[in-house]
Formats: sequence, C-alpha cells, structure tokens
Amino acid sequence: MDVRLRTEEIERLTFASWASFSDQSRGRARPEPQDPIRPVYQRDRDRIIHCKAFRRLKQKTQVFLSPEGDLYRTRLTHTLEVSQIARTIARALRLNEDLTEAIALAHDLGHTPFGHAGERALNRLHPGGFKHYEQSLRVVDRLEKDGSGLNLTWEVRNGIVTHTKGTWAATPEGRIVRMADQIAYVNHDIEDAVRAGVLDPAVLPREATDVLGQTKSARITAMINSILLHTEPGTIQAGPVEDEAFRVLKAFMYSTVYVDKVAKHEEQKVEKVIESLYGHYMAHTEQMSTLYQQIAEEEGDDRAVADYISGMSDDFAIRAFEELYVPKRWHVL
Repeated sequence: MDVRLRTEEIERLTFASWASFSDQSRGRARPEPQDPIRPVYQRDRDRIIHCKAFRRLKQKTQVFLSPEGDLYRTRLTHTLEVSQIARTIARALRLNEDLTEAIALAHDLGHTPFGHAGERALNRLHPGGFKHYEQSLRVVDRLEKDGSGLNLTWEVRNGIVTHTKGTWAATPEGRIVRMADQIAYVNHDIEDAVRAGVLDPAVLPREATDVLGQTKSARITAMINSILLHTEPGTIQAGPVEDEAFRVLKAFMYSTVYVDKVAKHEEQKVEKVIESLYGHYMAHTEQMSTLYQQIAEEEGDDRAVADYISGMSDDFAIRAFEELYVPKRWHVL
C-alpha cells in the first residue's frame, strides 16, 4: 500500500461519516494520475501555497491602506488566520482538514489591491462587475501557471466561490471556511483598529462582548466552541445566542471602523488610481504581459484589464500609477 492509499484508509477510520473523503472527490476538470504520497486535497493545498497569487497576498491590503507599522494584518496574514480557525473547527468535528485548509488558503487569491476599496472601484468600472470570490476562482482556473490554471478539485473550487455570500458550499469543510473567514476578519480588524487608535475597546457593544468575551482570543474561542456544540451532520452553525452576539459585533464594525474617516481617508485616492490604470490599459493592452494580451484577444480587453489590475499588489499598483501619471525630476545639462 502506498502512502496515499494508507492516508485515505486513515480517513475512513477516523473521519466523521459526513466528512468529504479524499477518495470520493468529484475530481478535476482535467483528469490526472493520482499522486503516490498525497491525497487530492493535499495536492491542491500545495499548489495553492506555491502559486504566484498566494505570494502576492503579502502586499495586499486587509483593512488599513499602507499602515505605519509591521503588526497590522495584510491579506496574507488574514488568510493564514482564517486557515488556523477553520482547521481547528474541522479537526474537532473530524472533517477533512486538508480540504478545509486548501479552501481557506485560496479563498482570497482574487482580491484586488487596496482591499474592498479596490474591489468597489473595479466593480464599477468592469462591465461585467467584479467580485473577489469569483475572481479567486478565475485565478486558480485560468490565470495561474501562465494561463493553464491549477486544475484544482471540484470541492476546493466550490468552497472558494461560495466563501463570501450566496449559496453555501456543497461540503461541510467549505461552510466552515465561510464562517471562519467572518470570525477572523471581525475580531482581527477590531485588534488592528485598536492598535491604530481609531477604536476604543470600551465602546464595543456590551450585548456582544458579554456573550463572546472582552478579548480577541476569548471571542474567537467562544465562536468556535459554539459551532462545535451546535453543529449537526450536514449543517455548520453557531448557537443562536452567540450568532446574534456576533451579528451585533459585525454590524458595529461596519457602522464605525469600516467607515472611519481617519482609518479610511486614503481610500478616496484608490478610486483615482484604479480608474486611471483601468483607462490606461484599456487603451494600451500591449503594455500588459503576454498572458493578459492573450486574454484580451480571446475574452476581450475589459476582462484582461480587470484580471491584470486585480492581480496587482498595493505597491505595484502605486508604482504603475506613478510611472504613468506622476512627473519625474530631470536635469538640464
């Protein structure tokens, strides 16, 4: 018995009956020989970690644009924290931790530079609209590996595109990631906002903190424990009391921190940067790399430009804007 088969047998012996078993995957769009060591979801996880889009997350905004200090979250650290929370839940429920991790690591691969401000700008400019969860799926299906994609399993792809809103994932592991994403960003954004001086933790709504706790760790632990206590086969859910407290906390963040003038004052410039880049590359598709020129020919200029800009890091987008629109010093000899 090779290593992969032994691992799949361990899954059969240890997983809950409603877990997503590796040897029952719906497979890949392009069939491949099985790996002798890694089951399919382990292979997907490894492909995601080694792809270019994953590395670019380290220079993409989570909440605060270009913050001073090394302790603020980026899109990459957010992704790792989602993965940690999701894996904890999956392991405790005896579900497939490899599938959970793969979905978590890939869920934000399609996020724009400048966080949701960049996403809103591209959504307005691109004729078909722009949603980062749809773009994350496009990254792994079409853009990675010079246009050939990562050829991930159906279950991972389904979890990626359903991680934010709309229809829930078809697998319990995908549903875990959706909940872990929200638990992570609300609590971690609170910590970053306190560090940035735009939020006093004393003003957090008491109806939320009395239930979930006063600290980040306590609130995350409370939500995880609630999910473990109230989940039933086929349904990933928190208890009604904790769920309502979390909704209150999330609503508070959306009405305060996420619209705070001090924290978000740079976002008004994002619209200008994205709009300028979009207009420029629409008129000069030949200045994009070969892959995006090919996409322009096959799928249209709008699609290629949206792909190109959404893949930029914050720093790359700023440099591109400066090179195109900011005058450079020169010396008269």
